Amino acid sequence: MTAFAVIGCGFVADLYMRSFQTFPNIDVVRVHDKDPARLSAFADFWKLHPAETLDSFFEALQPGTIILNLTNPAAHFEVTKACLDHGHHVYTEKPMAIAMDKAEALFHLAAEKGLEIATAPCSVLGETAQLLGRAVRQNLAGTPRLVYAELDDGFIPQAPYRDWQSESGAPWPYEDEFRVGCTLEHAGYYLSWLIAIFGPVREVVAAAAELVPEKLDGPDRAPDFTTATLYFESGPVVRLTCSIIAPHDHGLQVIGDAGVLRVGRAWDNAAPVRFHPRRTIRRRLIDMPFGRRVRARGRTHPKVKRWGAAAMNFALGPMEMAEAIAANRTPRLAGPYALHLNEVTLAIQEAHRHPGARAISTRCTAMEPMPWAA
Repeated sequence: MTAFAVIGCGFVADLYMRSFQTFPNIDVVRVHDKDPARLSAFADFWKLHPAETLDSFFEALQPGTIILNLTNPAAHFEVTKACLDHGHHVYTEKPMAIAMDKAEALFHLAAEKGLEIATAPCSVLGETAQLLGRAVRQNLAGTPRLVYAELDDGFIPQAPYRDWQSESGAPWPYEDEFRVGCTLEHAGYYLSWLIAIFGPVREVVAAAAELVPEKLDGPDRAPDFTTATLYFESGPVVRLTCSIIAPHDHGLQVIGDAGVLRVGRAWDNAAPVRFHPRRTIRRRLIDMPFGRRVRARGRTHPKVKRWGAAAMNFALGPMEMAEAIAANRTPRLAGPYALHLNEVTLAIQEAHRHPGARAISTRCTAMEPMPWAA
């Protein structure tokens, strides 16, 4: 039996619980939320054991339990630090911390205590991302030169987001989403794939803007549009765009010497990866419009049905982390990879205050593929 505990019982927590049901022998031993009503609703819906205080939550856990930090981003540092101080591994929602010095402090604290911090998103462990990585490693499209990645979610400020609720009745946290911004919330969905496949980023050139300031009152609002050019040490250049303004587009294109690898849906673990070869036909150079699908060899991982905008198994990360700890190795979503992902994300996010080129100081290696995608 694999044991987990959860701090933060809001909107995303239901997605984790639904995903956990796709794996056998999982026990969520304790849950906590600072809002008693939200804690009660979540625990009752999923038939879990609530802890009314953080102290009682920690007291109920066995040493080394993996805690899922599903709180809002502003609380990630304090909650993760408390978990580490009590001797527990942490799987945290993105970002690890909203300031790089705090992310580095957590990284060093975990190392000192012999613990692990892994970070969402875990779609990089999903079938689509892993098959894309395999296609790149096998040189299917030739040497990768340029990548275009889009994470546009439509004109969200005009959406009926106040009516959006999770399964247990948690409202979509629109104030957090707008104050934190679409970059910290969403850039990781493709950044994680690209870092896993191509390795570290050496420089980011980014720009950002808030285009709909009236969507939220008060100060400290984040950009609702960012665009970044990422220079990878291994060679490829990536243009990544995030917005909650432009029409919905989650497309990714890896452009190589022999053609293009295309993915249309970042938030679907089973979205097809297609290879469009480049041909010369009647003196015209054409990327063939009907691509050949890159398919898995055998079984990959449990899938979930689409819920809302996503068909992602949120349990892939926690489960891989548990397996890694049991095998005495660093989880794929932990270590230098997690710190590098955090720094690159912040470099894009902070472009509204510090536009232009920014050197990236952290480094990591390309991620080891999942065994079924090797």
